Amino acid sequence: TETDTIEHSLDHSLQETHSIESQLNSISPTPISPIDSETHSTTNTDAIAEAYHIFKKQQSTTGQLGTTIGPHYQPHTLLTNPPSPSSVTLELLLASQAHLGHSTSLWNPANSRYIFGIRQGIHIISLDVTAAYLRRAAKIVSGVAERGGLILFVGTRPNQDRCVVNAATLAGGCHLFERWIPGSITNGQQILGSCKVKIVDEFDREIEGSREQLVDCPSLKPDLVVCLNPLENYVLLHECGLNNIPTVGVIDTDANPTWVTYPIPANDDSLRCIQVIAGVLGKAGEEGQKKRHEAAKRGDVAFTPRTGLESPTSSTEANVSAA
Repeated sequence: TETDTIEHSLDHSLQETHSIESQLNSISPTPISPIDSETHSTTNTDAIAEAYHIFKKQQSTTGQLGTTIGPHYQPHTLLTNPPSPSSVTLELLLASQAHLGHSTSLWNPANSRYIFGIRQGIHIISLDVTAAYLRRAAKIVSGVAERGGLILFVGTRPNQDRCVVNAATLAGGCHLFERWIPGSITNGQQILGSCKVKIVDEFDREIEGSREQLVDCPSLKPDLVVCLNPLENYVLLHECGLNNIPTVGVIDTDANPTWVTYPIPANDDSLRCIQVIAGVLGKAGEEGQKKRHEAAKRGDVAFTPRTGLESPTSSTEANVSAA
């Protein structure tokens, strides 16, 4: 019957428990109290309480011994909580390997003013210069964002997409982590003419009903370009130079610093270094956006509206009156 089956399983479990007790008693110096076959409980509960008190006493005595885990490097914090321009330190740049250049046989002589020295055939970049130039670039990004300018962040090397997108999101700009299409600036009307454009107010809110006025609008051009790998994007930098668009770029010892308007001498091969620089510039753009929004709340508009555009409400009223 079902009752016999349950009793048989209980007896089998009790036999297994007794076998485990015998094994533990053969190993442990303190014998374990046996389990009663009828009540299925230990016969000596005082021994269990005493053992528990001994364990808690040992835990309180030896619990403070050993090592503790201090602050350590967490890679995701450079994306989730990037450093601000004011918190840039030489220790942070050194930990991100921003000081490592290329071999002395690959150097560009124009970078001699950024080089600290040579070690084992490798140029060492001066971190004092890197920190100063990075703070200067952060001021440029913050100023452009404060005046409502369009900032383009470019990083086309592998694994740079996350930091590029995060920096562009913070600064309220655009991002590019794939191949740059040649002619997107010099021949932008043919390449980017079909892209959608919208009109926003001083709080970056889209004005509904204004898309009809942008049918013949020329393609937008960025007011500032931040390039994290100038060697692979020389065409982009050349087009920016032809259209008088200022650029910010990470310049390694093998790159030409004259390609960009505001160079940042650093190791462009270190992903952690690129994440630090992109995070600092994105944070600077975020600070500029906050200043612009605060000024807009006071009624101060930091940018000049485009001429030739009408308010959707006024154009609708004019059409109604004409009808």
